[in-house]
Amino acid sequence: MNIPLKKLYMKFYDSFYKKINYIQYLKKKGTKIGENCEIYGSANFGSEPYLIELGNHVRINAGVQLITHDGGVWVLRENEKIKQSELIDLFGKITIGNNVHIGTNAIIMPNVTIGDNCIIGCGSIVTKSIPANSVVVGVPGKVIESINEYYNKNYYKFDYTKKLSPEEKKKYLLTKFYD
Repeated sequence: MNIPLKKLYMKFYDSFYKKINYIQYLKKKGTKIGENCEIYGSANFGSEPYLIELGNHVRINAGVQLITHDGGVWVLRENEKIKQSELIDLFGKITIGNNVHIGTNAIIMPNVTIGDNCIIGCGSIVTKSIPANSVVVGVPGKVIESINEYYNKNYYKFDYTKKLSPEEKKKYLLTKFYD
């Protein structure tokens, strides 16, 4: 195998094969995952991935945590005033709609539903359900605008690079930002 072909193979393996395997792994653990989803391998689906449901066309970026239990009950397990305290747990389902982007290092807490067509900003902590067509940022995560407002605010800044090769994209961006 010559060097360029080997590099191409490794790039394919790293970006595509690992992603597919992680999705298959999550499905085997009981996570419901729709079509055309992207999940970065460093995303954490916690100890109860079977309580998580993703719609179609969902992207979950690196470092995202989906938490389906309340670890705070650990403190109550030593409380003698609570009957069978050593046995208690507290769980919640997470449901993510269609066409949703969850940014790097966001945290989704138990009992949260995220509607269709939502953007969750990097580092946001989502503690309550989010209506469809919302953009959410912050700690705790708050709706700051609708998807339509997001589009109207940014459409003139869009770069149409998705069909460019990596080299063409690099050239375009270097020209845009440095020339």
